[in-house]
Amino acid sequence: MAASSKKTKTGPAPSDLPVAALLKQALDGLKAHATQADLDGMARYAIPSDQAFGVAMNKIQAVAKQFGRNHELAEALWQSGWYEARLLAAYVDDPAQMTAAQMDRWCADFDNWAVCDTLCFALFDRTPHAWAKVAKWAAKKDEFQKRAAFALLWGLTVHDKQAGDAPYLEGLSLIEAAATDERNFVKKAVDMALRATGKRNAALNAAAVKTARYLAKSADPTASWIGKHALKELTGPAVVKRVGRG
Repeated sequence: MAASSKKTKTGPAPSDLPVAALLKQALDGLKAHATQADLDGMARYAIPSDQAFGVAMNKIQAVAKQFGRNHELAEALWQSGWYEARLLAAYVDDPAQMTAAQMDRWCADFDNWAVCDTLCFALFDRTPHAWAKVAKWAAKKDEFQKRAAFALLWGLTVHDKQAGDAPYLEGLSLIEAAATDERNFVKKAVDMALRATGKRNAALNAAAVKTARYLAKSADPTASWIGKHALKELTGPAVVKRVGRG
């Protein structure tokens, strides 16, 4: 009988392998997908490429599926320092095993918006420490650590289905306080967090619109830009219909 031509589906890498062996497999897997075009393209998005392979996000996610959740591997990936390895860690780590101290330590290493946002959207916002970190990181001075507070708040508006309105109302106070930070990567995250909060439901839309109107009238150019930009979307017909305020 002829042998079947059907390919065997590759499952997660065996978890009983030493972490060092899994790390090598993961890095080799990333390198196999690297292209010069992807590496060169990072500069267009203001992402440092001096410690990167040049791997597209969909390929990083494909590599993640080969390993499943592995807390120890995620830490090894992070410590490697490679850009794509740190993105991969967001999909490999187990949010239930992450500690508050680990989140602070990784956040302190953020040096670009892509790692910051990926960690916040794909991992940090699923941990039990997420809300505490929003308030803590909003007080940080470093541009990407401060961005993390608002990227995390943005992610929570999408992924925390159980939270009531109270923490988001507190988030609006943090948004208002940070709205005068003119640094590009903070300003854009504050704007996105404000708009995302106002798209969650009717009550939060009303509160976010109030915040946006207040900021729009500010003499500070950054706060005014954030307010006007958010107000345009939050009072637009698509959002009004979505939250049921029409």
